[in-house]
Amino acid sequence: MEIERKFLVSQLPQNLDNYPKTHIKQWYITSKPAVRLRDRDGVYTFTVKSKGHMVRQEFEMELTKEEFDNLFAKVSTQAIDKIRYEVALTEGLTAELDVFAGKHEGLKLVEVEFDSEEAANAFNPPAWFGEDVTKDAQYKNNNLAIPL
Repeated sequence: MEIERKFLVSQLPQNLDNYPKTHIKQWYITSKPAVRLRDRDGVYTFTVKSKGHMVRQEFEMELTKEEFDNLFAKVSTQAIDKIRYEVALTEGLTAELDVFAGKHEGLKLVEVEFDSEEAANAFNPPAWFGEDVTKDAQYKNNNLAIPL
């Protein structure tokens, strides 16, 4: 199970390049339900996510490059292209800050995963977080990948 909240970003954290980062490209075989292929700096994954907003079922498995290439023929969306920064927060939490490129250049979203719904609901975001868009479907990656 995945429990996460998502926010727009009002301003980027200082010294952003000091945080660990990875380049992510992802595509969807279907957007509803979300069936995703992802290349994260050469690590390939296949993910299925249930419908929902803050709480969703998630299944993920690593793929070989050959498995990824074989499944890629089934992709039905455009690529999502982003740099993900991992920013340490208080209480052992990590903010996954996505700075988008390509079609969504300029978009910045941040997600935080939690161990429980109670912890997610009690979360007080740092000042650099913007509007909470957890329940706004237009900011789900599977919807961002749909061709305009």
